[in-house]
Order: sequence, then structure tokens, then C-alpha cells
Amino acid sequence: MGYAHADIELTNPRLPDLGKLKARAMADTGALTLCIPEHVRARLQLEAVEQREVTVADGRRALVPYVGPVRVWFKNRSCFVGALVLGAEILLGAVTMEDMDLIVCPAQRSVEVNPQSPNFPQALVK
Repeated sequence: MGYAHADIELTNPRLPDLGKLKARAMADTGALTLCIPEHVRARLQLEAVEQREVTVADGRRALVPYVGPVRVWFKNRSCFVGALVLGAEILLGAVTMEDMDLIVCPAQRSVEVNPQSPNFPQALVK
């Protein structure tokens, strides 16, 4: 079947002069947070806030840096999140996608703005 991907932009809101980093991210609904490789952390000069323990797909546990804030842009949406630094590619986790009100379209292998709220993100807060 393949993986769903999204073209996103990342910024460090503390250092806006660095500009946006355009990137392709794999949508990972099994991951909660945004995950970025070390080279993305370095490019955006993101500071580690703390260490977090993660369990990866093969069951191994590791301590990894948690950095932020990161501003994530997708089409007409954006959000502020923290990111785990690990792996070789950007993973767009479920919390980030939910914050921007995005949906995964498996048949098209894409991430899209929720068609029920095309103009701005919608959130359930009851």
C-alpha cells in the first residue's frame, strides 16, 4: 500500500530569521508527536528542553532529546509543537495532525485538510 506523506514547512519561532525549512514528512498515526532527524534540529537551531524515553517499532527503548518550540505549516494551517529528535526522516504524528485538523487519505497516500473544515482548523473542546 505505501505510506502517506505531506509537504510541510518547519520554523523555529524563537529565531524567525532562520526562515522556513521545506520538507516531506511521513504521516505516522502511530506516533503521537512530531519526530525530526538531527540535521533538521541543527538547521533550525532547536534547543533541547529535556530528554524523553521512547519505545520504537522493534520494542527498543531509548532516551532522545525533546526540542521546541517548532512551528509546523501545512497548506493553510499551522501549529506549535515540541519534537522528538530521532530517526532519518520527519514523522508527522497524530497530535500534530489533530492540532491542524488534518486527515490521512490512505488511497491517495496523502495528508489533506479536513474537508469538513476547509477554511480553518476545527477542534472538539467539550
